Amino acid sequence: MKVLAVGNRDPASGAGGYERIFAGTVAALRRAGHQVDVLTPPQLPWFWREGGWMSPNPLRRRRVERAAAAVLAERLDGVHVVSWWGLGGLPLGMVDAVEVPSVGVVADGWMVYGPHVCGRPGVRLDRPRWLFIAEMVRERSLAEGHDLPDTAVLHPGVDPARFPPAAMPPWAGRLAYIGRLEPRKGIAVAIEALATLPGATLTVDGPDEGGHRAELEALASGLGVAERVRFTRTPAGDVAGAYAGADAILFPVTWPEPWGLVPLEAMSVGRPVVATGTGGSAEYLRDGENALVVAPGDAAALAAAVRRLAGDAALRERIVAGGRATAARFSQPAFEAAVVAELEARVSRR
Repeated sequence: MKVLAVGNRDPASGAGGYERIFAGTVAALRRAGHQVDVLTPPQLPWFWREGGWMSPNPLRRRRVERAAAAVLAERLDGVHVVSWWGLGGLPLGMVDAVEVPSVGVVADGWMVYGPHVCGRPGVRLDRPRWLFIAEMVRERSLAEGHDLPDTAVLHPGVDPARFPPAAMPPWAGRLAYIGRLEPRKGIAVAIEALATLPGATLTVDGPDEGGHRAELEALASGLGVAERVRFTRTPAGDVAGAYAGADAILFPVTWPEPWGLVPLEAMSVGRPVVATGTGGSAEYLRDGENALVVAPGDAAALAAAVRRLAGDAALRERIVAGGRATAARFSQPAFEAAVVAELEARVSRR
């Protein structure tokens, strides 16, 4: 089976959850013996230029659309099925134009913002079968008015081989945030909470794609905790060790994160999680059972949750046990196998 996988970011970048599940599924397809051709910008023209959306006039929009259609048509030669991934900023009309079977994985809000970015509200997306990583993502997409007659929810998860359990060390107040550095992730809230947690430290571990680190360093300095905040970026292959090196993992996001792999990875390693439970993560986070859940943007509540963990070993053990059980229910190999099966099924029904 020949598959054309189309998305707006190179899966090899590993920059975020979308890219990671994209890359994992491409690898699973190849292990299954299928031929996979990946098509992303800059090979595929899109509405992004010099670090921002183009806001094209009708003439420029049509030029981008025609150029993308030409590239896509060339790459479709001999293809049995198309695998759609993140399409925000791409000419969405190409989805309806493709006549071979297709299956898409929707892991962020591109169905909401994408039509406005490319200047084509009301674009048809009804041909593919769409797999949403969370019910919240599906509901938001349907609320945008898209006609999506064939959908399902398929949750990504954790590869236990990559995130094996690690022995829990004695509590020493070692807190960690793992993920991209951007304002919506709530890292500033974690630093504010640290100011009321004497003796605790915070490791901020992840890529700084938008220059947010300088703002965070200034905040830490202003609050007098700069010496207790460490910035680093652990290579993707070693990130399980970053989880294991912490006493608790903070997931203080302030926006409706589509899913949230970080809490599940922390749970698999066996570290207690303090999270806001916004967006898709609300579908698996349970306060007092597998995490401590606090309100978004509430530094005092975040600090109070950390103090609860610090002072109650039995609570930590209960949260860790619940987290491991949760992580076991969300398997990344099972997710990848399910996507492969969906693509194979579309071809066999043709």
